[in-house]
Amino acid sequence: MSELQLPFSEACERNRAPILEVLRDAFRDAKQVLEIGSGTGQHALFFAAALPALQWQPTEAALNLPGLSARLELAAPPNRRAPLLLDVGQSPWPAGPSEGIRWDAAFSANTLHIMSAPLVERFFTGVGTTLTPRARLAVYGPFRYAGRFTTESNARFDASLRARDPASGLRDVEWLLGLAAGAGFGLIADHAMPSNNQLLVWQRG
Repeated sequence: MSELQLPFSEACERNRAPILEVLRDAFRDAKQVLEIGSGTGQHALFFAAALPALQWQPTEAALNLPGLSARLELAAPPNRRAPLLLDVGQSPWPAGPSEGIRWDAAFSANTLHIMSAPLVERFFTGVGTTLTPRARLAVYGPFRYAGRFTTESNARFDASLRARDPASGLRDVEWLLGLAAGAGFGLIADHAMPSNNQLLVWQRG
């Protein structure tokens, strides 16, 4: 697959620098980061190169894994691991890169509004059974608060998602907080980001 044929996200190019600034602090004590749903691989390459103290583990579902793998072959920062297959709805999730080494952080961008509600629930079950004590979880994307959209553009985006797949759509932060709490995670930061997105950071108790 040539570079011109690789999957590409303009949004990843725009949002990666603001996300990085949050992750520098949020993951300052982390060593092993599990990225859930690496998509095109643009984030994985950028964050691995910018955060050399972290071992960055990309993952994707089977359908998207070939495109992700092809992009990651273009560059190989020494702390970027080979991509793993991860189906959020299946268990068990990968417990760590090797025996005795577990994930102490997880990151996911623009995934929860694509998943169905049951898969969002499985997402939090997965991080709850996979991450270490005191691990941090950072999730980027657009959300609703108390059932309300933060902007008209997010409302239109939600409508477009549901027109394509009625099971998808922007999620209420309050619902996510409940799911995270059930998995042992408490919210420690809610960062406003460009383009009407947020970056939510939880820590496991």
